[in-house]
Amino acid sequence: MSSNQKKEKIKMLDNNQLLRFTTAGSVDDGKSTLIGRLLYDSKSIFEDQIESIEKTSKQKGHEGVDLALFTDGLRDEREQGITIDVAYRYFTTPKRKFIIADTPGHIQYTRNMVTGASTANAALILVDARHGVIEQTRRHAFIASLLQIPHIIVCVNKMDLVDFSEEAYNKVLSQFEEFSSKLLVKDVRFIPMSALLGDNVVNRSENMSWYQGAPLLHTLETMHISSDVNKVDARFPVQTVLRPQREGFIDYRGYAGRISSGVFRKGDEVTVMPSGFTSKIKTIDAFDKELDEAFAPMSVSITLEDDIDISRGDMLVRSNNKPDASQDIEVMLCWLNNAPSKPRAKYSIFHTSNQQKAMIKELVYKIDINTLQRKEDEAELKMNEIAKVKIRTTKPLMIDSYRENRTTGSIILVDDATNETVAAGMIV
Repeated sequence: MSSNQKKEKIKMLDNNQLLRFTTAGSVDDGKSTLIGRLLYDSKSIFEDQIESIEKTSKQKGHEGVDLALFTDGLRDEREQGITIDVAYRYFTTPKRKFIIADTPGHIQYTRNMVTGASTANAALILVDARHGVIEQTRRHAFIASLLQIPHIIVCVNKMDLVDFSEEAYNKVLSQFEEFSSKLLVKDVRFIPMSALLGDNVVNRSENMSWYQGAPLLHTLETMHISSDVNKVDARFPVQTVLRPQREGFIDYRGYAGRISSGVFRKGDEVTVMPSGFTSKIKTIDAFDKELDEAFAPMSVSITLEDDIDISRGDMLVRSNNKPDASQDIEVMLCWLNNAPSKPRAKYSIFHTSNQQKAMIKELVYKIDINTLQRKEDEAELKMNEIAKVKIRTTKPLMIDSYRENRTTGSIILVDDATNETVAAGMIV
């Protein structure tokens, strides 16, 4: 390959659209094997890695390459005493760049799926063709729905163990469709596959001629990605106030942070929340230059024409488009901690750059994962349970619903005594 061809290829890869997807499934559904097959058959693994895996596979007595070993680095790290909840894998094809968030399958690690799925464009939910849709499948699908992941791909795996039966595949499809019809999911696709043998992962299966759809990689490469950034509602949470004391910056007072959504331009009238004072944007400064406009998710410093008392946790918004400023919020909460929630216990709530003290005032109802029925008159939340709750904060938070704005619509709760993250929530 010539130097120019290499440059063109690098330029093409740089311009490729990025797709983030998470994998979820119960224990032994074949997630590690699927990721290994995806990387191996798409030629996204270095030769020395392949040689090492082939050597290890032989030492373990495997006839071929043990694809699950491509994620063994995670297990090795755990053996060294390092805890990693979500493992990220990166690979590129000529059509698209990918980030895989690989989450553990054990039920006690369901909370980790919330972490891995929070920024995903798509969710791969693995189902063992022999066992069909089980409780963990429903839980993962429900969390994907709550997080508003636009695409769900149900990978009906281990088809080789049911003799590539179309009847077995249709049974799983029917089970999942019956459940998912109650969820707010825009796009659900089904792919029968054998990750172990490579059927319908990267290459089409010769064993399932009855399946007329595309294999997994082609589906991921051609899937439409819509931006999850709210481009309408301008929100700028202030992270810090810049007062550099050096020549040329003596009178500089900038408000630094990352734009959560929308667009800000020089001369725009903005309101500082929660105080309600208004001013106009004087300058928008990036690292090395001044900008006429900035948009999410850029990190910038904004100066105003008026001297207003602003500190971390305040928010700059368009004066004609304000979020709600409230101390009482309703949240769909996923409980992440081993210890159950305590009635009216106090926690720290983190929302954008804002941190306040908060209390769970009321547990409105829990969700039964199997039936999606609401369970009322419940006193506490246990690990992995999902519920609608009412939270009271000491000072107002500037909030949008999660459906409108992922950034300003999400919160986490931290136990002050242990400093552990106990819950993650989506504002309704």
